[in-house]
Amino acid sequence: MEREEENPNLSSPLIHIREEENGFELDGENKKGIIERSSQIVEEVKKQLWLSGPLITVNLLQFCLQMISIMFVGHLGELSLASASMATSFASVTGFALLRGMASALDTLCGQSYGAKQYHMLGIHMQRAMLVILLVSVPLAFIWANTGPILLAVGQDPEISAEAGIYARFMIPSIFAFGLLQCYVRFLQTQSIVFPMMISSGITSLLHILVCWILVFKTGLGNRGAAVANSISCWINFLLLALYVKFSNSCKKTWTGFSKEALHDILNFIRLAIPSAIMHCLEIWSFEMMVLLSGLLPNPKLEASVLSIRLIILHKALTIFFQLHSTRVSNELGAGHPQAARLAVQVMLFMVISEGILLGLIMILVRRFWGYAYSNEEEVVSYVATMMPLLALSNFIDGIQSVLSGVARGCGWQNIGAYVNLGAFYLVGIPVAALLGFHLHYGGKGLWIGIVTGSAIQSTSLALITSRTNWEKQAIKARERMFRGEEVSIEDGLK
Repeated sequence: MEREEENPNLSSPLIHIREEENGFELDGENKKGIIERSSQIVEEVKKQLWLSGPLITVNLLQFCLQMISIMFVGHLGELSLASASMATSFASVTGFALLRGMASALDTLCGQSYGAKQYHMLGIHMQRAMLVILLVSVPLAFIWANTGPILLAVGQDPEISAEAGIYARFMIPSIFAFGLLQCYVRFLQTQSIVFPMMISSGITSLLHILVCWILVFKTGLGNRGAAVANSISCWINFLLLALYVKFSNSCKKTWTGFSKEALHDILNFIRLAIPSAIMHCLEIWSFEMMVLLSGLLPNPKLEASVLSIRLIILHKALTIFFQLHSTRVSNELGAGHPQAARLAVQVMLFMVISEGILLGLIMILVRRFWGYAYSNEEEVVSYVATMMPLLALSNFIDGIQSVLSGVARGCGWQNIGAYVNLGAFYLVGIPVAALLGFHLHYGGKGLWIGIVTGSAIQSTSLALITSRTNWEKQAIKARERMFRGEEVSIEDGLK
């Protein structure tokens, strides 16, 4: 029987199996194709493991700053834990999430510029981002200064609101350092320079433990000392990365010093930063809103404490591959390699699903002991144990959506991602959470079930969009973004 000729394309499976009348067999051409595909998969896995190891460490260490502070404060009492958790959630909603979202525009701009070998533009993009983010940080600082009255105005417990207001005011210096730090992190990660970030984050975390212990227990500052420690550590981390970029040979091509060119075409960054911030904030706000809503439940101190602990665990899981996704996709699209970008997405999905299963099993196994890391209150520890299986499911779903959200950032689809997050969380997730938590009296469990429902819808929507993506067109768009005004073709990156 003659075999028909097949031309592989982006919609073809990785392995082609040819069916004959008497069974299955592979011809020589397909065997060669399978070997080539297998080699590409192995290389992609190596690249992602090389990046993911240090990035996992960086993200865990950076989020350890907040976690360590909450741990120290938790041993001061239930009120201190609840107020610090509330202040941290408020700071994330009104500051950290917005700045992180705006900085994520660099995932697209710097990532695609690096792939297109427009190295000098990485420094220009970062300087534009730093300028805009510093200006945005000023009004955010005024909002933090009025945290207590704002929380009280939205119906939070007066005692918790007062303590949270004090905690937030002492965190104000951290907002400026945090915004600048996010710019440097994106600048380095899009070049796959991850080990220096791991070292700086490790140094900062070790120093944070010492600083936190001294300020919380030895100076009499109590929970205010934890807030001051957060600010100090954030500035230390930023300064370490800034010194590395300035003096390292690895950044000679991408950082050529401050330039007046960064003052031009700032709107180019803002046009992408706004949907980036909206996309990120809509998601983060929905999770943080659960902490705020928990303050309206019976026994608000317990509910707020437990929900904040679960959010910290969730953020750690979400950010394990958060930055890796956009880096690989944006680099390959900028270089004009659509098939490599598609393969990167497939490998990332496999990795994050495997990680979600493993992490979920670990969380279930340690559920009876995890709460002691945050609080001595038996009620809190017991409640955390009952909620860990639900959190394991939540982390699994959000791991998948973090890959797909990274694809959106790498391609520059932040506006599409914003619409998806709006519908998933604010039209479905939060209403379901309010219905279960308050009207059906499921309490904190009901709130979390609602937000998991929103995450499931978000993941499904992004999966459908990604599955229908024409990667050749995305590569051409990326090249056009980098070489505006010049005629480009996909073959530019296929040499």
